[in-house]
Amino acid sequence: MASVSPPPPTLVNAGTPNNTVYIRNLEESIAIPLLKNTLQSIFSQYGTIIDIVAKKNLKAKGQAFVVFDTVEAAEKAIREVQGFSLFEKPMVLQFARTKSDAFVKMIGTEDDLEAHKRRRLAEKERKQAQELEAQKSLKRTAAAGGAGGIAPGTVADSGRPAKKAATGPKAAGAAAPAIPDEYLPPNKVLFLQQLPADATQELLTGLFGRFDGFKEVRMVPGRKGIAFVEYEHQEGAISAKEAMAGSVLLEGTGPIKVTYQRQ
Repeated sequence: MASVSPPPPTLVNAGTPNNTVYIRNLEESIAIPLLKNTLQSIFSQYGTIIDIVAKKNLKAKGQAFVVFDTVEAAEKAIREVQGFSLFEKPMVLQFARTKSDAFVKMIGTEDDLEAHKRRRLAEKERKQAQELEAQKSLKRTAAAGGAGGIAPGTVADSGRPAKKAATGPKAAGAAAPAIPDEYLPPNKVLFLQQLPADATQELLTGLFGRFDGFKEVRMVPGRKGIAFVEYEHQEGAISAKEAMAGSVLLEGTGPIKVTYQRQ
């Protein structure tokens, strides 16, 4: 007996109402300009569209966001377009989980927009941290499972001597390039750069000690402009980085740079 696909979400289970409609199950082979123009034609009859977001990268394929100026317009679009066949595939619609940049910019200030972007980045970093921890856990499990009964220097399935790891200048030259500071995965220690020359440990403790799990600020002897801030858990570090990155600590100085410590 053929399986029956579950029905697409209705307003009851389409998420928390907001002004952005998330669309999935779109035909991935359609060019982005054509897709956006088609969505514009379909959804413009339900309200004023602020923005349509559709990207061609692997993670975003088959998905799009339509941002309306009101929640009511988004609700009506989901109710009436749900399951509509576009390029021979039924669209699945629900409310987006977060507000769009375009909507925040329309109703708020530049500061509101920057805060919204920092929160979104922090959420992304939290997910990356969870994925990284899951990968580490899998590696630890695999290592523990493969540790028993294998003689050192042998290949488990053949008994042949294992190849030695390459050493020397040639091996060192083959190392992967360093990850830029901005893309380092979250951890419990923040690295502060471009600090004002007059920034003291007391000043930094007052600013960064507001966040949950704060442990200490470590200044670097003989080096001005940098410091480390440690938290008991990486959630506290993520929150602090979200709030403090790009802040101006003292009048007449530039914004500071806040990244995670390189492990």
